[in-house]
Amino acid sequence: MGNRKSVVSSTPPRICSTGGIFLFASKIVSLYFDLLPIHKMNRICPRYINILNKIDFQKSYTSAAVLGRNLCFKSDLSLDKIYPNSRLKIFTPNPPASTGDKFSGYIPLEKLKITYSRSSGPGGQHVNTVNTKVDLRFKLNEVDWIPEKTKQKLMIGNFLLQLQNKITNEGYYVIKSDLTRSQQLNLADALEKLRSLIREYEIERPPPKEETLEKIRNRQLKSVRERLFLKRQRSQTKMDRQSPSNVDF
Repeated sequence: MGNRKSVVSSTPPRICSTGGIFLFASKIVSLYFDLLPIHKMNRICPRYINILNKIDFQKSYTSAAVLGRNLCFKSDLSLDKIYPNSRLKIFTPNPPASTGDKFSGYIPLEKLKITYSRSSGPGGQHVNTVNTKVDLRFKLNEVDWIPEKTKQKLMIGNFLLQLQNKITNEGYYVIKSDLTRSQQLNLADALEKLRSLIREYEIERPPPKEETLEKIRNRQLKSVRERLFLKRQRSQTKMDRQSPSNVDF
């Protein structure tokens, strides 16, 4: 035994299993992490996991996810831990391109004047404490997201006569909604009312027939005659209520 020579391997020792590598790395890094504050540790842990992901281990992503779950100060219910392979970036899609004289349906909220107030009707104390009623208004002659042809249809003709109670003295067209007890749902309802109105006047309607116009004129004349007849009846009724004047026979 005294003549036996110790044989030293020329190759460095290696850790064969993936779990052994992560266990070895975790012990080394944990000594350094114990001295760091929490906000610095949350920045270093993702970088450490990214480095381990670059190593070509078997099931390296799953192992790195488990390692990150144990090292990072995050909840187990965070989205990046529940869905590690999903894209969590939330973005707003671009508005659809305008197609000539066709309304695309896109309404820019930044160009609308939106205010909220108390809703009316039943609902308990919740109605008296939350501003859920939506008041949406805009100037019809200044909007650029409505096709010019449709805008002219809205500004001329019977539009102002039929909806003059919804247009203020400053030229604002007003749409209100208190359909639900949710502010967001009422805003969506007001926007849908506006879309329906624009698309209704965007449809090309054929001109009315001469017979139809004649019927409309006759109905208007009949309505005027009935109104004057009722007015004379009320006037005669008031005159009959008065006491007779003193007449000397």
